[in-house]
Amino acid sequence: MNWFITDTGDCQSLNFQAWQPIQPYRLYRFLTELDDILHEIEDDRQRLEAIAPRVCEFLETATWLDTAYVPPDPQRGCSVSNLYTEPNYPLTVQLVSWHPGAKSTIHNHATWGLVAMLRGCERNRFWRRTTGDGIEEVGDRIVCAGEVITFSPGAIHQIEVFGDEPTISFNLYGETDFPRRFQFDAIAQTAENF
Repeated sequence: MNWFITDTGDCQSLNFQAWQPIQPYRLYRFLTELDDILHEIEDDRQRLEAIAPRVCEFLETATWLDTAYVPPDPQRGCSVSNLYTEPNYPLTVQLVSWHPGAKSTIHNHATWGLVAMLRGCERNRFWRRTTGDGIEEVGDRIVCAGEVITFSPGAIHQIEVFGDEPTISFNLYGETDFPRRFQFDAIAQTAENF
């Protein structure tokens, strides 16, 4: 199952059509098509519906990703490998690995995002803003290998590794609006930029 998380933490089914490329689907072609989608489609959910099948196809053919991932750092609980960077390019493309038992901060991304699970399972807890910097938990979803979860720019979540194995995910994010990117403290009801 594939999911779309709204700014208010609502977890909705994400439906998209299967897609077959005409030629081998290499990274450069994948990135070029994503760039085209960004210019053609303004709505974040519609963008994600167009991007998701291309991500799935790319992951099926990109066997080299097995050698690109870095095992999670035992001190930090995770590792991040940037797969592509270019000045002024509006996408972040990463492989992320989490150690069993690791948990992220409660945060938003201040951009749309897509996470395709390659190995393991993660529990995503969803939050919504209340008053001021306050938040409240509104649900959760376990996402496992072969599934995709997507986020609107204001979606607030927290990741926790579900199970005894490290997780590996392919993460794709749009251009971050850093003044609107926060990590939250649910107990103190505070938010700070990060």
